[in-house]
Amino acid sequence: MDTALSVKGLRKSFGDRTVLNGVDFRVDSGELVVLLGANGSGKSTALRCVVGLTKPDAGEVKIAGKTSAAMVFQQIHLVRRRSVIDNVCAGGLAGLPLSRSLAPVLFPKELKERAMSCLERVGLADRARDKASKLSGGQQQRVAVARALCQGAKVLLADEPVSALDPAAAKQVMDLLAELAHEDGLAVAAVLHQPDLARRHADRVLGLLHGEIRLARPAGELSESDIDALYAPDLVVEA
Repeated sequence: MDTALSVKGLRKSFGDRTVLNGVDFRVDSGELVVLLGANGSGKSTALRCVVGLTKPDAGEVKIAGKTSAAMVFQQIHLVRRRSVIDNVCAGGLAGLPLSRSLAPVLFPKELKERAMSCLERVGLADRARDKASKLSGGQQQRVAVARALCQGAKVLLADEPVSALDPAAAKQVMDLLAELAHEDGLAVAAVLHQPDLARRHADRVLGLLHGEIRLARPAGELSESDIDALYAPDLVVEA
């Protein structure tokens, strides 16, 4: 498989606290990689550095192709009073002139068609005209995934995408992320707090501790002792 995302020597500190201490990892096209670790281990900061929301102090991030990475967050951030399709169209606004991105009525036909295709991919085309507020939490997160897909990125990052969902909805979202990797060829990296979901859905697991990657192995080989070592009791607030 081709490497779609390569991270080398990533370092980040906030004041005198080192959050990332020389992190190296890659995500290939067609695979789902899960980052595990306790609060404060640096996993969310690593994704935010990749997508450009946080500026690293040092290190290199390379994304294959001409597109940047797209990100799905724990807080879904849909515009609840707008329709589902309008929310998905928002993912493609960066490619529009400002005059055409100010109001949904000005969205071009091709953007709406792309948004509908993304909704079909996540199984919610039949809810396109509903207000986002009418959807369940799991459905809203799938809309957020569709919005990310509408950006056209080949690298999809997900920061705790299922932490606020019930088990059934969490499984649906993780099934979708795995399908986007295995069937659509995206490179997907997800931060999780649930080792069991990582075992069931991921191809590889990266374990972060004190801002460093301490394990990297196939998800099926993740042991209970690995998990115990990662979730050490002396870590502090999430970064």
